[in-house]
Amino acid sequence: MITIILLGPPGAGKGTQAKDLAKEFQFLHISTGDLLRENVKRNSPLGLKAKEFMEHGELVPDKLVDEMLLEKLNSPQVNNGFVLDGYPRNVSQAKFLDNFLKQNNSKSFILYLDTSEDTIIERLSGRRICSNCQAIYHLKNMPPKNPLYCDICGGRLYQRSDDREETIKNRLLVYIKETAPLLEYYKDRLVRINANDDKDIVFGNMLKVIKNDYSEIPRGN
Repeated sequence: MITIILLGPPGAGKGTQAKDLAKEFQFLHISTGDLLRENVKRNSPLGLKAKEFMEHGELVPDKLVDEMLLEKLNSPQVNNGFVLDGYPRNVSQAKFLDNFLKQNNSKSFILYLDTSEDTIIERLSGRRICSNCQAIYHLKNMPPKNPLYCDICGGRLYQRSDDREETIKNRLLVYIKETAPLLEYYKDRLVRINANDDKDIVFGNMLKVIKNDYSEIPRGN
């Protein structure tokens, strides 16, 4: 089994790249955000526990997230491999994941999408969301026909409060502080990818790393 772990700051493009990698190799894409929402939506025992924390504006404990992930990893959906987006977030989760990978004799690739502050600010501050259908646009990379209205439903577009420049800078400071121990933990296994480039270039560079290191990795059609 192959595991691809994507790390990087907000705005690095982890979600987009994870989906593309999963499609390329026919792996399962696992996003912890989606995993939480999925469990809450179907009122699973783990989802009900997580909902209590979320409704009080508290972070869902590592133990609950770990259990949700383990349940997903042990499901038939995981065949040849999976791509992780948003996990691990700390050393405790990384150790939990390492234990699972060791037990399952999994080959892992840990890729860090190294992105400059200027690039992150440009990407996130340019994002606009439809207030009606929640469609997402970017004023530079994927602009709507009218900068104020949604192409799909005509709803008014807005900028999320956490996509404003000062908020983005604060988010980056928090990210750097929280993930420094995780990057130190992975330092001997981590491959840094320049994620300031166009997403297709970044994707190509990731493929080179993966295929050069493990020539037998399966490839999607």
